[in-house]
Amino acid sequence: MLLELKDVHVHYGKIEALKGVSLQVDEGEIVSLIGGNGAGKTTTLKTISGLRSCSSGSVFFEGADIGSMPGHRRVLAGIGQAPEGRGIFPGMSVHENLLMGAYARKDDHSKELAEAYELFPRLAERRSQAAGTMSGGEQQMLAIGRALLSKPKVLLLDEPSMGLAPMLVQQIFSIIEEINRRGTTILLVEQNAQQALRLAHRAYVLETGRIVRSAPASELLDDPQVRAAYLGGDVGGGDTGDTAGAEGEAGKVALGKTAPETGKADGEDAPDAE
Repeated sequence: MLLELKDVHVHYGKIEALKGVSLQVDEGEIVSLIGGNGAGKTTTLKTISGLRSCSSGSVFFEGADIGSMPGHRRVLAGIGQAPEGRGIFPGMSVHENLLMGAYARKDDHSKELAEAYELFPRLAERRSQAAGTMSGGEQQMLAIGRALLSKPKVLLLDEPSMGLAPMLVQQIFSIIEEINRRGTTILLVEQNAQQALRLAHRAYVLETGRIVRSAPASELLDDPQVRAAYLGGDVGGGDTGDTAGAEGEAGKVALGKTAPETGKADGEDAPDAE
């Protein structure tokens, strides 16, 4: 077992954001975490990466309890993250942003740098350009490339398709699949639930801070209840750009909801509700 959460509770003041979350990610897998806005998906990733502390419960990585390990040491241990909203350094060049991913490393990172430029040729073309002047899709590529510079064993991806045009969404998911094929385990939080379930090996459904379903992703994709609540009904055909609104207490996951490709995604400036 590469990564495991056991009965994890997390609080924001008196508000309990995670209510006993338990999940497992095996080496080599793509595991997807789906759920409505405010379900606790981003909080789960932040707890794994050390940006949020557990009120109770445990986080294990490669069999060791990392609950008290600071975030920068988790990066060195092999946990990389491309955060929601991308979090690039706008005034720095593309190349400088990528190098920030290797900031804590003391070994040679030239191989990972070359692979990032290979995976994202557009970044190579714009290596001297200020990151803040790039499009939203390019910034998302940069955020993922920067995370890869830390040489992660598991890569945490938080809403990588948010705000991107459909063509770029397909490109990002193809690259995620290639990253996994090259040996990196992936834990994916994604608003495009249909695409996420088609890509993942296994998936968990998170509602109001609790895991309510876990199964092979293909099984959840075909489950009538999951389809009705999270995939907008029929998922057997049609364009993956179709949308389903996020509504109701459980929160229905938007399916491929897109915005014009800009340097900033819709709602990017909104406070983290998870």
